[in-house]
Amino acid sequence: MNGSQIDPAALPIGVVGLGLMGCSIATCLLIAGHPVVAVAPLPADVPTALPRIHDHLRKAREEQLITGAPDNYLSQLLITENYDELNACRVVIECTLENIAIKRDVYARIEVVVADDALITSNTSAIPISLLQREVRLPARFLGLHWAEPSHVTRFLEIICGDLTDVSQGEWLYQLAQHWNKEPTLVRRDIRGFITNRINYAMYREAFSLVENGYATIEDVDRACRNNTGWWIMLTGIFRWMDLTGVSAYHTVMKDLLPTLTNQTDVPKLIDDIVKAGGNGVSNAQGFYDYTPEEAALWKETYEDFSYDIRRLAQKYPADVVKKKLARLHENEPD
Repeated sequence: MNGSQIDPAALPIGVVGLGLMGCSIATCLLIAGHPVVAVAPLPADVPTALPRIHDHLRKAREEQLITGAPDNYLSQLLITENYDELNACRVVIECTLENIAIKRDVYARIEVVVADDALITSNTSAIPISLLQREVRLPARFLGLHWAEPSHVTRFLEIICGDLTDVSQGEWLYQLAQHWNKEPTLVRRDIRGFITNRINYAMYREAFSLVENGYATIEDVDRACRNNTGWWIMLTGIFRWMDLTGVSAYHTVMKDLLPTLTNQTDVPKLIDDIVKAGGNGVSNAQGFYDYTPEEAALWKETYEDFSYDIRRLAQKYPADVVKKKLARLHENEPD
């Protein structure tokens, strides 16, 4: 199916798992015009899901991401604990805990009710898609859809093919994702962590090494990343940045710098101590920084505001921004 021929209103999508990300994914799909069946494997998520999705839509309207009232979108949403309601869905997105046993049970419940040509996807960021494919009856229709929070605001989406995936299904999801206002990437060969996490975790590992070995504080590392990498990476990515600033310079630096970077393979003590003490960041006001409950809540609110602001800026600079400028220049050239 060609991407331009896709009618989201005629394409029901299921979301299984209604925690933080499941709710924002459901919001993204509702905004795109899909009927959404949202299944809560955990009964405790049922009473919190609708208020959370409603709040996302309310904020999206305030920020002019949508023009209609939240209730207009919510009329396309069914929240349920009954997997049978997924029977008409053409795509089902699983976003449950990163536990293979839990996911195996969820996939079994999905597969008995959806059609054999429906796609089943996982929002996992830690488990290889090729490993999860072993848990389903029809592995060729199983893919990864790796979202970023807040899913209804960011442009990010990774579509991951496992070893047994029919790649044409990934290409179709790539087209569908355009309707979700994404600039997706298609990972044609499965690898643990996919693209973004492999790059990010290499950076996280070096950040821990710098702090734990006394070269910088947590605040110093965050400040440096915000004001250097954070300044350019949204527009250029990594390779375009090297093109813009001179490839040969990076080649020279790599020869001396790469051998000095950490290759630590165990979990850094700094994060291990926080987790063992029960810390989880702003969600419980205990992380790398000290937070009062009020400050933690304000950081969450501030990040949401920032996401909308950065989206507005990012919309001015899509991936093909230079190609579009060239096209306009050529249109104005005399014959």
